[in-house]
Order: sequence, then C-alpha cells, then structure tokens
Amino acid sequence: MRPLALIDLIPVLSYLALKGQCRTCGTPIGRRQVLVELTAAGVGAAALFVSPDAVGLSGALFGWALLTLFLFDVEHFWLPNTLTLPLAALGLALGLGQLEDRVIGLAAGFLSLTAVRLTYLLVRKREGMGGGDPKLFGAIGAWLGWINLPVILVGASVIGLATIAIRSVMGKPVSGDVALPFGALMAVAGFAGWMLRAENISLPF
Repeated sequence: MRPLALIDLIPVLSYLALKGQCRTCGTPIGRRQVLVELTAAGVGAAALFVSPDAVGLSGALFGWALLTLFLFDVEHFWLPNTLTLPLAALGLALGLGQLEDRVIGLAAGFLSLTAVRLTYLLVRKREGMGGGDPKLFGAIGAWLGWINLPVILVGASVIGLATIAIRSVMGKPVSGDVALPFGALMAVAGFAGWMLRAENISLPF
C-alpha cells in the first residue's frame, strides 16, 4: 500500500479533492470524518474569535481535546487517562497566574464527582458513572477554576435533560437504565464555559 501524501491529510479539502475516496485504495471516506473536521475548525475559529491571541490558541487546544473526549465518550463510554490527565496538567501549566484557583478547581472537580459516583454505587449497588468523569471534571476545573464548576455541572445536566427529551419525542426508550455519556455533556458545557470567560483568562507568557 502506498503511503499517504500531503494532499490526503488536509482536513475537508482532501475529502473534496479526492472525491470522498482514499487515493491509495479507493475505499470511501465516511462523511462523519468530514463533520468532525468541520467541527474542529469551528472550535478553533470560535476560540480565536473571542480571543484572537495566545489565550485563543490555548482555548482552541482545550476545545480540541474536549472534542476528542466527546467522541470517545459518545462512541465508547470511555474517557482515556491519556487525554484527561495531560489536559488537567496543561490547564495548570497555562494558569500559573491563577494557580491556586485552578488547583482548587482540579481537586474540587475530581472529588465532588467521585463522591457522587461512590454514593450512587453504595446506594444502588451498581455503577452509575464511569471513573473517567471525575477526572474530566477535575481537568475542566484546572482550566476554568473552581468557581465555574457549578455552572458547568448545571449546563451539562441541562444538556442531558434536553437529550432525554429529544429521545422521548423521537420514540426512543427513556428509563433509568438508559446510559448517557455524561463526560460528553461536560465537554460541551466546559468549552461553552471557556468561551464565556475567555476575557478573564491569563497566561504565564
């Protein structure tokens, strides 16, 4: 099999240039791939629109990481440590001027959802939340600080309720046994939260 060329790796444009097929083997390229690339472009554009500087670039990185975690959680109910832990570390590293706030955010996010997870397990005798959700909430706290965590949690919950309502209208099953990717909901709320407070974010450079 021939190696991919530069034209094969350009987001969206490569899909159009190759007419939706792999150049080397002719396999159709799914439209979902293009949708993800367009979403990633939208995330970067939105971050730079609200803050056309280094803060915007950091916000784009934050958004791209959240988008990747969103996709993992929606498809596999999995939030890999290889993404959540570096995301948390980067949030702290980029927030040295607000380090205390962000460290508290990291701890508060992780510990609060861990408490919810363990309480549910104790009461219901079954898992109601994955182990990656507290880590992601902590990572979001490392980026946005502790004071924004309640808003992010409420935002994710509202998105979840809206998702359930849409499922109900579409005639899909809605019950206590239907799992929702809560990490994906937090990812959406987390980037929205970053957008709303971008003007108050400072970087150590």
